[in-house]
Amino acid sequence: MKEPDQHSSPIKSPKQLIIVVVLAFVIPIVVIVLVTQLVTGGRYGSNESDKDVLARIQAVGHVVIGEAGPAKGTLAGDAVYGQVCKTCHEAGLAGAPKMGDKGAWGPRIAQGQSTVVQHAVAGFQGKTGVMPPKGGNADLTDNEVARAVVFMANQAGASWKEPAAPAAPPSTTAAAAPATAPPSATPTQAGGAADGKKIYESTCVACHGAGIAGAPKFGDKSAWTARIAEGNNTLYTHAIQGFQGKSGVMPPKGGNTTLPDADVKAAVDYMVSAAN
Repeated sequence: MKEPDQHSSPIKSPKQLIIVVVLAFVIPIVVIVLVTQLVTGGRYGSNESDKDVLARIQAVGHVVIGEAGPAKGTLAGDAVYGQVCKTCHEAGLAGAPKMGDKGAWGPRIAQGQSTVVQHAVAGFQGKTGVMPPKGGNADLTDNEVARAVVFMANQAGASWKEPAAPAAPPSTTAAAAPATAPPSATPTQAGGAADGKKIYESTCVACHGAGIAGAPKFGDKSAWTARIAEGNNTLYTHAIQGFQGKSGVMPPKGGNTTLPDADVKAAVDYMVSAAN
């Protein structure tokens, strides 16, 4: 019996060779296609919970139109001090009695709560210093100013009672809430630019309207000439950071530290244009 040749090939003809070569390419491709269909044939996310799907498709970022601030007239004394009064009373600018200085506050406390509050609300110019109306922030209510006065006086030994905050208005849903800006919002024009006139009338007029603490009066060309000669950049820096010179004192941002720098610059431009 003849033994089979171990070195012979199972491919006996060119036709068989062609079939083997074709199958060598076709079979792997078919296997890959079948595996792909098996993996991706179902709906993506069909096995995910609603929570997982929402987490996966949520936007990368979100836009916040604005956040509600505290209702007008509800700020406590320490909050008003931190936002407005601190500017002058922490460093003693324009003769303001420093926070906690019993020697400086003693004579004022002796005048009584009603007198000191009246001076703080309406403004006062005495021998030792100047108090602009409401610390230069006309947005504050009289009661908010009174609470700040009581807070500072009590830190210097007084035992005055702080006026109570008004009752908070009933809560409303976001859909029913009016689209109004908080009291500290920036006065702006339709195009988004700061309105120098509105900022002057709400903050700067406290000192520049009457020339308090050496502030150049609005429209007084003789008082503004030397300052204008220093250049706008210098005026901006003094108005934003504060300045104490020979002729007067400029508290940072006019005492309203919530103002953005752009608003302060707009107010400076408005006053400069009125003096040119």
